[in-house]
Order: sequence, then structure tokens, then C-alpha cells
Amino acid sequence: MNQLRLDPLSGRWVAVATQRLKRGSIFVPRQPVPLEQTSPCPFCPGNEDATPPALETYGSEGNWLVRVVTNRYPAFEGSQPFVVDHRGPVFTEAPASGIHEVLVFSPDHSLSWASFDDRQCDLVMSAIRDRVEEHQSTPGLRYSQVIVNSGREAGASLEHPHGQLLGIPFVPRELVDEQGSFSRFAGGCLLCTAAEAEERVGYRIVQATDQAVTFAPYWSGSPYELLVVPRAHEAHLHRSTPQDLAGVGVAVRGALQALRTHLGDIAYNVVFHAAPYRASSPYHWHVHVLPKLTTRAGFELGTGVYINVVAPEQAAEDLRGALRLVPGHASADVAS
Repeated sequence: MNQLRLDPLSGRWVAVATQRLKRGSIFVPRQPVPLEQTSPCPFCPGNEDATPPALETYGSEGNWLVRVVTNRYPAFEGSQPFVVDHRGPVFTEAPASGIHEVLVFSPDHSLSWASFDDRQCDLVMSAIRDRVEEHQSTPGLRYSQVIVNSGREAGASLEHPHGQLLGIPFVPRELVDEQGSFSRFAGGCLLCTAAEAEERVGYRIVQATDQAVTFAPYWSGSPYELLVVPRAHEAHLHRSTPQDLAGVGVAVRGALQALRTHLGDIAYNVVFHAAPYRASSPYHWHVHVLPKLTTRAGFELGTGVYINVVAPEQAAEDLRGALRLVPGHASADVAS
């Protein structure tokens, strides 16, 4: 039977309508990112001149393993103050000042996060922490958004695995809504409570480690959506301990490995949510893993209500089984 479930983070209702899957496969196949035509990949070693100078490099013996550069086509740039200008009754604007950076995960053109070793997980998470700290020290900025777009459907324009870091001068609505949900929740920390409850019942857990809990949220709005919640209660990603950061990086790897094993080479987004720099209200940083398997149609666009055709309980069962097939994953780390 179809259900409505309330997302306590966003306040939106989600419809879980598994019978719609009986219409046949409605998952969108991954489309290849357009080839870089005649120019070589700008993120591969030897082509460093094709990007702006590195802001940070991580590695040893003169060989970089992770590289951060300014985005050549930034959505946010410059240091103009965030001054709102009202140009008419419904015309309001402000400068899109800020920082837009690219985090190149590895010199290996085909090494996605699902294939990282532990050291690469640590380096990437360390780079994210360092850049967010740098953003925080930049006058006028209030929030950093860290994202990974993998696959054309997810917004990637280059095949070489990478992420993006954006420092912006306002707090986006999604974060404002989540902050409000944390503040209104009467049972302590919203995500600590969610992770603990999911571990007790077990059937939506995909993986549980010492540093993080990965589960298909009860309120999943899309098929195989996952949430990675650090066990350590901390509002700000960049204030987490190195051990906790590395552990979350490994948990994200596990989530992507499970998705790849069960669903194949799919497009996906990874979205990091942390509290705005100077926020003092309750919050718990976390990671959304969002496979791009379906297309939002008119109902979703018109109402903001998502329709999920795969129940999160089934998704978690599928992904637990998939993760057991990944070499190196101990069964003790995976809920049964």
C-alpha cells in the first residue's frame, strides 16, 4: 500500500509508491559525459597548465594525489558585499560574490570515490576540511556547500572524478529549513535520534562503523537514497576530528560501492550539509547520497512532493547484500 512519509529534515511529505515500479523499468540509464573533443583532460597529470594554479595540493615526493583549483567557470566569484537591491515590487537582486573551487580527487582519470583506498578517503576529506576553513576566514561568506556530481544526469561536464566547493554569502533555503527542523525537534539531536532508531530496528541500515551510520532514510524521496551520519555529534564538518572525517569518507565510499555493485554504473550526487560558519543553533553535519535513477515529473515539480518507487526498506536490503560482495568489507560492519 502506498504511504506518505514526512521528511523531518526538510518538512516535506514524500510519497512511497512501490506499485508504480510494476509499470516496468523507469530508471534512467547513465549517459556518457561528452568527450573532451580535441583537448586533453585538464585534471590529468601533465595538464596542470589547463587549470588555474593550484590552491592546495596533497601528496608526497612531488606527485600530487589531490588537487584544488579555482573553477574556470564559477557560479560565485568576487568580493563585493552582499547588498540586496530592490529594483521593483518583485525584482530583488544581490551580487553573486563568493568562491567556487574544484576538488580533483586523484590523478587517476578513472578513480571514483567508490574505488578510493583509505588514504585517498582521508586526503579528500582533509582537503574539504581545509578549504571550508579557508572559506570561513573569507570576509562576507556565510556558508560552504560541498558537492560531487558524477555522470551527465547528475550535472558533471567532465569525466575525471572531482567535487566542487562553493563558499557563498548567504545561507540557502535548504539549510535554513534543516536548521529549523533541528531547533524544533524535542527529542535531542534529530540525526543522532534517527541514527540510533535506525540501528535499533536494523532494516534500513546499510552499514554501521565506529565513525558513521549509513542508512536509507525512512523518508527517502528517491530510489536508493542514502544518508551518512557521523556518530560524533558535531555541527561543523571542518571542526570534526581527523579520525571522524576519514571515517565518514570511508562510509561514503561504502555507500557508493554498494550502489555500484547493485545498480551498475549510475549517475549520482553526493551533497555535504554542515552548519553555517557562525551558526549556534542545533545541527549535526551529514552527507546525502542521491542516485539519479528517476526524473522528477510534473507532480514533483508542481508540488515539491517526491514520489519514491522503491521503499527504503527494500533499498537497504538490496544494498546490504551488495556490500557483502565487495572485497574487504567485513560482515560485522554491515547490519544483517
